[in-house]
Amino acid sequence: MKVLVTGCCGFIGFHLCKKLLDIKVIKVFGIDNLNDYYDINLKKSRLKFLKKNKNFKFNKIDICDDKKLNKNFKINKYNYVVNLAAQAGVRYSILNPKQYFNSNLLGFFNVLEASRSNKNIKHLIFASTSSVYGNSQKFPLKESYETSKPLTFYAASKKSNEVMAHSYSNIYKLPTTALRFFTVYGPYGRPDMALFKFTESIVKEKKLELYNNGNHYRDFTYVDDIVEAIVKLIPKPSKKDIPFEVYNLGSSKPIFLKKYLKIIENQLNKKGKVTNKKLQIGDVKKTHASTQKFNREIGKIKLTHISKGISNFIKWYLMHYKKK
Repeated sequence: MKVLVTGCCGFIGFHLCKKLLDIKVIKVFGIDNLNDYYDINLKKSRLKFLKKNKNFKFNKIDICDDKKLNKNFKINKYNYVVNLAAQAGVRYSILNPKQYFNSNLLGFFNVLEASRSNKNIKHLIFASTSSVYGNSQKFPLKESYETSKPLTFYAASKKSNEVMAHSYSNIYKLPTTALRFFTVYGPYGRPDMALFKFTESIVKEKKLELYNNGNHYRDFTYVDDIVEAIVKLIPKPSKKDIPFEVYNLGSSKPIFLKKYLKIIENQLNKKGKVTNKKLQIGDVKKTHASTQKFNREIGKIKLTHISKGISNFIKWYLMHYKKK
């Protein structure tokens, strides 16, 4: 069985490859453009870890390069594709929308085209986001809820991916599944995310910015729980006439951001120097996933307790950055 993970040097991509490599019968292929949106050395350290396994093969490819991508698909004859290559970050999309158009729309189109041209592919899974729900006030958020009013171009690009995939499932019968991730966190996490920023600010005694004065609720989801769910889903494409599906992947246990910060402070045994800021444009005040559909159709999502997940991140952070 051959599985391609695009964006393999990214946060979730790295953890998914690691999990798949534990399943010895799987040959895991990874592609990534290794861009410098955040610390390139963090991406390289993830890649270095993966390359230790003889069942992992890496190619440096940008999904925007359709010729290289198609050639790679043709040579390797993948059975399953998990597309996690994308320009991430809600706030960055406000400053650089074109970057999101290229990676998240053109790049995703290239992945769709390569997948439908390769007859070996049994299932294309791809990352969407909880941001597609916009400013919904109905909780928990269900896959059937309105998602046509995104608040940022990042969310718009991900909603577009869902619509594009649905059309390919309809026309070409390519089985596709969208995964709406809810605030994924854990070791090797991205430096632009709350857990990394809060931890770094406290450790380095820098100012810690709390937007909306910290009055947010977030459905934080531990990365190992996310990848375990993806592994369950890989061999289970939709059997519908239009083989398209969408699932929320979250913990369904939203936590108050100030409480989240308090857990970090307690585990570091150090207080943060908090600066309160107003609500940022494009931000929502609360996310809360309903995971009933995934639990019912694919299997129950494992849940790591928030304290344990934060502890695992802090241990990794202190080890990884101890010389810096």
